[in-house]
Amino acid sequence: MSIAVSLPSSDKTEWWCQMLRDLMPDWNIYPIDKVPDPDAITYSVVWRPSTGAMTPFRNLKAIVSLGAGIDHVLADEKLPEDVPIIRTVGTDLTQRMKEYIALHVLRHHRELPQIQANQAAHVWDQIIVPPAPERRVGIMGLGNLGAAAAQMLAQIGFNVVGWSRSPKTITGVTTYAGDASFGTFLDGTEILVCLLPLTDSTLGILNADTFNRLKRGASVINAARGPHLVDRDLIEALSSGQIAAATLDVFHVEPLSKDHPFWGHPRITVTPHVASMIDAPTGSKIVAKNIRTFEETGSVADLADAKRGY
Repeated sequence: MSIAVSLPSSDKTEWWCQMLRDLMPDWNIYPIDKVPDPDAITYSVVWRPSTGAMTPFRNLKAIVSLGAGIDHVLADEKLPEDVPIIRTVGTDLTQRMKEYIALHVLRHHRELPQIQANQAAHVWDQIIVPPAPERRVGIMGLGNLGAAAAQMLAQIGFNVVGWSRSPKTITGVTTYAGDASFGTFLDGTEILVCLLPLTDSTLGILNADTFNRLKRGASVINAARGPHLVDRDLIEALSSGQIAAATLDVFHVEPLSKDHPFWGHPRITVTPHVASMIDAPTGSKIVAKNIRTFEETGSVADLADAKRGY
């Protein structure tokens, strides 16, 4: 029984290999570029694999995505058909995302970007904001991460609304579902958080039409995927004042090019895709458990639906 591991960095690939070897001593675990016998590989553990990386493995039982999303796997046009994809989701990833969303929702709620700009300009301006219950925060995407973030913000005291493709019930959160309710969800929202999976239907969903439905001066946080955002529309919305500020953790091309206008924009906070990074010591335990469970039962709780894209 053999596993191939592939991450963008060879150092990180070897780190994950070693963690998995410690947890699965009865398995053969190789970096993807050092596999001695491709036919022996029954599982691959990947993050953003290169096109055709899975093609040599004719006996794959499942592909493990090192993250909650599977769009980076589905992007491979040569991906073997009908091979199940297992998502990697755990309390560690959920906690990290909750921390990130809490940090940046509170930053925008308390006008910290403007306060920092005032400090740089030596301006003393005691900005007063409404209390959290009077601030409407909208969460787009109510999967594991989105639901946890929505509940956490509701516990802080925000007026939280959530939107997803299918109906969800979350304590303390007003939820909307489907295209017909999207406008109602957006109306009056002052801080919009995107945690949607990337699918054909959510591509470019953070666009001018969406921004114009928000309360004027709203803030936007994208911690999902770069292609959810129409970059040009955000720049224009910031220029017009429809959007006051944005926090972006994900981008169309990563790393973000050094000449991209987001870097120097005074109302955009750029973070380098760190909202919910999975680390090898924690993530390898989830991966090992999921592979063993799938090997024994042919299924696992975190099995993705490739047709839906998540």
